[in-house]
Amino acid sequence: MDIRVQSVKFDADVKLLEFIQKKVGKLEKFYDSIIKAEVALSLLPDQANKEVKMRIVMPGNDLFVQRNALSFEDAVVDCVDVLKEQLVKIKEKRSGR
Repeated sequence: MDIRVQSVKFDADVKLLEFIQKKVGKLEKFYDSIIKAEVALSLLPDQANKEVKMRIVMPGNDLFVQRNALSFEDAVVDCVDVLKEQLVKIKEKRSGR
């Protein structure tokens, strides 16, 4: 799976990029037809000012999740958790459970 990370109006540090690669890469375990993942990081003016948008590209419908948090890591974990649940549901539907 190809994972692309875009940081809007700032440069993400290497530790954050590695964290995202590790967390998003685990989604492949739950659904093996994922083509790519697009992650957009941006800063907002409000309190929970770290915004993460994730788009999972796969055959059929793409999945999209957006979360805000106090840190990018928390927002990434929230997004991955939601996507994991959605991927499991899709896989169960396709296998006829």
